[in-house]
Amino acid sequence: MKRSIMSLLAPPTITAVSGTVRQARALAAGQVQRVGARLAERYPARARALAAPPPGSGLRPIMGDYGPPGIGYTLNTLADPIPFARKRFERYGPIQWFGVLGRATVSVGSPAALEAVLLDRDKVFSAERGWEFLIGPFFHGGLLLRDFDEHLFHRRIMQQAFTRPRLIGYLELTTPCIARGVAAWEPSRSFHAYRAIKHLLLEQATEVFAGARLGPEGTRLAHAFEDAVAGGKALVRANIPGGVWARGLRGRRLLAEYFRRELPAKRAGAGTDLFSVLSRATTEDGHTFTDDEVVEHMIFVMMAAHDTSTIAAAMLIYELGRRPEWQDRLRAESLALGKDSLDYDDLDRLPSLDLAFREVLRLYAPVAQQARETIADTDLLGYYLPAGTLVMCSPYAMMHTDEYWPDAHVFDPERFAPDRREDRSHRFAWAPFGGGAHKCIGLYFGGMTVKAVLHQVLLRYRWTVPADYRVPLVAGTGPTPADGLPIRLERR
Repeated sequence: MKRSIMSLLAPPTITAVSGTVRQARALAAGQVQRVGARLAERYPARARALAAPPPGSGLRPIMGDYGPPGIGYTLNTLADPIPFARKRFERYGPIQWFGVLGRATVSVGSPAALEAVLLDRDKVFSAERGWEFLIGPFFHGGLLLRDFDEHLFHRRIMQQAFTRPRLIGYLELTTPCIARGVAAWEPSRSFHAYRAIKHLLLEQATEVFAGARLGPEGTRLAHAFEDAVAGGKALVRANIPGGVWARGLRGRRLLAEYFRRELPAKRAGAGTDLFSVLSRATTEDGHTFTDDEVVEHMIFVMMAAHDTSTIAAAMLIYELGRRPEWQDRLRAESLALGKDSLDYDDLDRLPSLDLAFREVLRLYAPVAQQARETIADTDLLGYYLPAGTLVMCSPYAMMHTDEYWPDAHVFDPERFAPDRREDRSHRFAWAPFGGGAHKCIGLYFGGMTVKAVLHQVLLRYRWTVPADYRVPLVAGTGPTPADGLPIRLERR
């Protein structure tokens, strides 16, 4: 019988303790970040140009300030990114710079600037170098960490794993897992929705992506995956025994060992899980992935798909808990469908769920930043950018800016309705999946997963959150509930 990572975790009491410890760590880290951010704001930093434009170029300098020596405004970007971005926008405009993790970093916060960087018509913005600085030790070799022709070559092969027939197959694999997981939820006055969804989608990832029969390795590999993801967010970026960075490196090694060991069987088999498909994916002219490339892509895809879907589903549950009228509207739509689970063609038959999903992606972009580094001197909408500059595009902050979105802080799915379509003010006004050559290859898989989960939850439960509750968010791949997102969950 096929068994997944999470179904093989140690006894429930140990799992619960582990979740509680991680939650306590997240809350404590968030508090430290907020205190540090307030102190950084008091530092008497003076505005100055990032670099002087070449004489006669006609380019303008990018203005900003580094912040406190060394750490700069790192804690501000983690603790309170939206207010911090708003203050910087008001002072310096949508293109400015500040210090992050020991580097002067240009922040891009307008749709037009986002478009210029992500489309990268002159091929001067390297995704590989930008992401390598942040998460390279844990996810190097993944599709996002490759550039230009090499990236397109790998994307062309990987696309074989995300065709419509493959997505239909993944949904067929994942539906029983989601149905079992959601049905097992125990109603409570303090049900931790984020933790439950994370548990559910990690189990789904092992079945749909890895097609795994893991036996007693389950606990070790589940923790290895979580540690690798956490490592990329570490503030102390040094291999100190017992530290977040060190645990992340060890987690990646364990994952690599597992995928490499299982790879020969995947190549020889006929499995329909993502691991099997990537192992055998071949372009029309016969190109395939090497063993090392399959391993690298699997580690990255596991992180990218699991983490982002978890954030989107959890935050959608949060907003629907605060707005019962929208929860009822979505439930009525799911009930009218008359089906316990979704088929692929049903995904377009839930228009209100699609509106709410789009709005949650705007408010809580699961990939909050897009990292690049300039490989040559260039200009960005008339501003001078020297080679070797780290550039952070921030769709998360940009989609919270009233200049681009009316009442940007308000959950209003109708802004995406046909008669409004506020996202059409600019092609990059709504950019939760990035854009250009690096636009998320798994965007349809992610939407499919979130909608499949919400359909099950809507049919089985009602839920609320206290009127005065606001979920405390900490920085992950995107804004992540630090307290596990407690809701009042009741069976229908």
